[in-house]
Amino acid sequence: MFFFPISDDNDSSSRPYVCYFIITICSFIFLWQNTLPINLNQEAIYNFGVVPAAILSDQPSYLNPYITIFTSMFMHGGWMHLIGNMVFLWIFGDNIEDSMGHKKFLIFYLMCGVVAALLQASIDPESNIPMIGASGAIAGILGAYLVLHPKANVNVLFWLFIFITVIKVPAFIVLSIWIISQFFSVSMGNEGGIAYFAHIGGFIAGCFLIYFFKYSHIRLFQEGNSKSFESSNFSIEGFFSQRRERDFMQEFIDTANKKDKN
Repeated sequence: MFFFPISDDNDSSSRPYVCYFIITICSFIFLWQNTLPINLNQEAIYNFGVVPAAILSDQPSYLNPYITIFTSMFMHGGWMHLIGNMVFLWIFGDNIEDSMGHKKFLIFYLMCGVVAALLQASIDPESNIPMIGASGAIAGILGAYLVLHPKANVNVLFWLFIFITVIKVPAFIVLSIWIISQFFSVSMGNEGGIAYFAHIGGFIAGCFLIYFFKYSHIRLFQEGNSKSFESSNFSIEGFFSQRRERDFMQEFIDTANKKDKN
């Protein structure tokens, strides 16, 4: 059995340029990492990743250890690591960026990443294993989304053997399952190279910080825009054609609104 979020039914009123920028930079840096020989790639991860012992102890580092908190957010350890993070940023990031504006969103994103890295480092301050990835910062976006849009529907791809469908599931269920799985993995000791405490720290930071970063007119715990638990057949062509139609309709509505104001 496999299920994975692929989109949401929650349009934003502006283009998420910061999300586009982060996705582009992360992808470019990952491609650069893959051009390096294995030994140089590992050296880059060690130099630009967060090493807890360098931040909280006296271990020397190539860069100022606090700068690595930011450089580490744009590096990834593998294709699935990169794709998983960027898909979640693509699905949930636009609404959070829309709720606070581009500049504040970038600050919000980085702050969640800082909290995530520091919490993970504090768990094992003597560790010299580098941490990389945007997961902690993106976990902050998930936390903020849960607070703003708990009833918005997420289109979840459900795959069981030859049975494939897309089900609309409320965000509070999808995101609650995700954060509970992080706590469960920590309690079971299933580290496996994954910084679960960073995910938890980023998520909690996002839940808390969204109240201070959002526009004052944006309400918390908003209602959804579609009926939950409806299912539909999945097709790549249909998915992208729907996205194009939604983008066209949104631009048409925005243009009409601008004309009315003028």
